[in-house]
Amino acid sequence: MRALLLPCLLASLSLPALAQDGPRGIAFVQAPEQSSGMATGRTPDEAFAAATAQCVEGGALAEDCLRTNWCFPSGYSIDIFAQHREGPHWHEVICGLPSREAGEQVAHALCDSAARPYLIECALVQVYDPDGAALLSY
Repeated sequence: MRALLLPCLLASLSLPALAQDGPRGIAFVQAPEQSSGMATGRTPDEAFAAATAQCVEGGALAEDCLRTNWCFPSGYSIDIFAQHREGPHWHEVICGLPSREAGEQVAHALCDSAARPYLIECALVQVYDPDGAALLSY
């Protein structure tokens, strides 16, 4: 009986550690015309704090790093660069997508010149997997 009890006890002690490694969300911040950041975390506060730190490392002030997106679970994410014909440019981030392919389809739809004729440039610049790893730079 003891031979069975010890493995069961040891396995149950590891469950809290496994629960801590559960689903993570992803956060994005932008400091317009300056910097940006992306991070994953268990909570919005945890992920946004890490994304803001990354944005600051890129040269922006923390107060300029605006929270733009949070998805939980994170799913796949895309980052699109867009520029208006009058000059301003920005990044559009979509997260929580089911696959890289879905992200590429969403980017294609968002960059359709018939739908957004005022853009002189629109391109998918990055795809992130559910862990926040950059998959593709375009």
